[in-house]
Amino acid sequence: MADLAGEQIVLLHGFSGTRRAWDGVIAALHRGERYRPALALDLPGHGDAADVACPITFASCVEHVLAHSPARFALCGYSLGGRVALHVALAAPARVSRLVLVSCSPGIEDAAERAARREADARLADELEARPFEEFIERWRTQPLFAGEPPQAGELARADQRRNRPGALAAVLRGVGAGDMQPLWDRLGELQMPVTVVAGERDTKYTTLARRIVNSLANAELVVLPGGHGLPLENPSGVAAVLATERPAAGECG
Repeated sequence: MADLAGEQIVLLHGFSGTRRAWDGVIAALHRGERYRPALALDLPGHGDAADVACPITFASCVEHVLAHSPARFALCGYSLGGRVALHVALAAPARVSRLVLVSCSPGIEDAAERAARREADARLADELEARPFEEFIERWRTQPLFAGEPPQAGELARADQRRNRPGALAAVLRGVGAGDMQPLWDRLGELQMPVTVVAGERDTKYTTLARRIVNSLANAELVVLPGGHGLPLENPSGVAAVLATERPAAGECG
């Protein structure tokens, strides 16, 4: 097998997942000619990082990622992990060689919509602490966002969610939920590193967002993969192929 190892890729999972959500992607990266060293992290409030000090904020997530990453790295984030990845890239651009955003939004722009989402996240956090965890898992996996998801991907997602603790996930929702995030749309132009924005072809909302993100960036490309919102579990080989393809920085020859 040809050794194509380069800068390490740091992988950030979505809400209620763990670093294990990337197992299939990492396995695909290590097949054939696609090898890239990858480091999947548990975000604060998830998996082995469930005991990090509260409150959980985007600033504390950035600090956590930078503290557990090499001096310079490629960064890939999925959903919540994509929002954290944007904050990391904006806070420490010299450390991020390239950025891959999977099923990601830079934030809710409308203040009223953002407030409504914040209230919904607060109610969900209360339910996480008061009701059986399995009820939350089923509610989360059966929302329209995951419509059409293959059963195998759904089972992998449920198994990964069970690696978390409901109280810790409630703290995540109260600190870095979509309603708590100030939108970053007006800061996307600050990102000068190569950016690849990935969405699933069934995920029409995020495909539309992805096109807008690409149009807001200086050095970006859009990749639409077969699948829906949960691409790391549904199409790990497709995500791995994106990660294995390096893009030149602006001004470099391809």
